[in-house]
Amino acid sequence: MSLLDQLSALGVNTAEGLNRFAQKAALFEKMLKKFPAAAADLPVLPLFEAGNLEGALANAHTLKGMTGNLSLTPLYEAYTEIVALLRADQPDQARALTEKILPLQEQIIACIASHQ
Repeated sequence: MSLLDQLSALGVNTAEGLNRFAQKAALFEKMLKKFPAAAADLPVLPLFEAGNLEGALANAHTLKGMTGNLSLTPLYEAYTEIVALLRADQPDQARALTEKILPLQEQIIACIASHQ
């Protein structure tokens, strides 16, 4: 199964992603393959654990933009809500949503990594 097929099965809107990249699947896949390293550089949960809510907000906001641009729809929707919750001073709910979405994020990362 191709990378895009596997990602689609995980809820990624690959058709939208292909449109963003002018139907150039190779370019889309190249950009997707940058996501695992970027996500590793932008942890959110450890910042919650350290009490660094500003850092958690900054990283969640960056991941929101990145996942949106790559059409990683379930992650984009979650990070959009996490950012909104943090801005509304609801860190406990934001942390709970972060914990909830991380397993899917790890699945998406593993899927992408398996095609490196």
